[in-house]
Amino acid sequence: MSAFIGLIFLSPVFLMLAIWIKLDSEGPVFYRQVRVGRNGIDFRIYKFRSMRVGSDKKGLLTVGEQDNRITGSGSFIRKYKLDELAQLINVLFGDMSLVGPRPEVRRYVDLYSTEQLKVLSVRPGITDIASIEYMNENALLAGSDDPEKLYVEKVMPEKLSLNLDYIRTRSFVSDIGLIFETIFKIG
Repeated sequence: MSAFIGLIFLSPVFLMLAIWIKLDSEGPVFYRQVRVGRNGIDFRIYKFRSMRVGSDKKGLLTVGEQDNRITGSGSFIRKYKLDELAQLINVLFGDMSLVGPRPEVRRYVDLYSTEQLKVLSVRPGITDIASIEYMNENALLAGSDDPEKLYVEKVMPEKLSLNLDYIRTRSFVSDIGLIFETIFKIG
């Protein structure tokens, strides 16, 4: 129900973003990518498209704000995490919740340890504690000689550890707190 209300309330923002994306570059308004959800089941995540069509074939990680695959509108959309708002559609369909571990692509989930796979026991979310802690992930990766190695060996395990802690201690009140913390951190 909250996703439906959010979609209605944000529809003017969605319309403005859609027009801007279409005027800025060729391709669809939404980017859809297969991610791994609850119980290891794949689903297609919705995002407002912030990169040129076909960019994911050149790598799954976005490295820095100056990544030449990012469109003009995409730079702004990504900075303020507006691309993530489209995931309210996934919440409406039941693939995601507002708060929960961010869904990952299969390539990286296949690297999870048995303990780390426990993050798949809950519905993934639009925001989580790891997203807040790693708000500067793109810049961090951009500063590395080997962004893929840094992500797999340091960033991903730390994010998974934060999410496992979240799962053990989550509550309605903490979820509301994470939503507001996300909003304040982005603003």
